Amino acid sequence: QLQFVESGGGLVQPGGSLRLSCVASGFTISRQSMSWHRQARGKERELVAAISSASLNTNYADSVKGRFTISRDNAKNTVYLRMNSLKPEDTAVYYCNAGFSRAVYESWGQGTQVTVSP
Repeated sequence: QLQFVESGGGLVQPGGSLRLSCVASGFTISRQSMSWHRQARGKERELVAAISSASLNTNYADSVKGRFTISRDNAKNTVYLRMNSLKPEDTAVYYCNAGFSRAVYESWGQGTQVTVSP
């Protein structure tokens, strides 16, 4: 059964940092691109960052370029998102999925809430 379990979110002040983790199960991530997405209240879910299967290529939304870094550990079936210089507009629930330019699977995890506030 395909499953994503996201963690690492929380409340942080503007300018702060967080590191999100996503453990995938039910499939092996090593042969797939993986991505992080986020959904703010009242908005559609959007792709934030993606990484190719061998980590040779990455893809970032313009709003997070230079601040967020996606990485992966295929041996642990885990994807990470390092978020620096956080802004209030980064507040959202963050999810992971397979895919480079869009999500591959219809199934989503519970996500992890990131709140950036003074």
